[in-house]
Amino acid sequence: MPKFVIEREIPNAGNLSKDELIGISQKSCNVLRSMGPEIQWVHSYVTGDKLYCVYIAPDEKTVQQHADQGGFPANSIARVYSIIDPTTAEG
Repeated sequence: MPKFVIEREIPNAGNLSKDELIGISQKSCNVLRSMGPEIQWVHSYVTGDKLYCVYIAPDEKTVQQHADQGGFPANSIARVYSIIDPTTAEG
């Protein structure tokens, strides 16, 4: 199943408290449960003003539905076609 990276613009995301991050995570998980097993949240990176979230889903539309149902921004949704790291250089 395809993997997607979602960019979410959230001002001061890096300053969110532990309780706020727990609340956001719980809301996301509740929406995911209601949508069924075809969409999965892998993890997210919290930066200064953005969250970068990695999801596995059948298509971009499903990722957008999750954002809409949860009230989360989805400023961009990009499909991941390959993953590289330093070991890729070894051929």
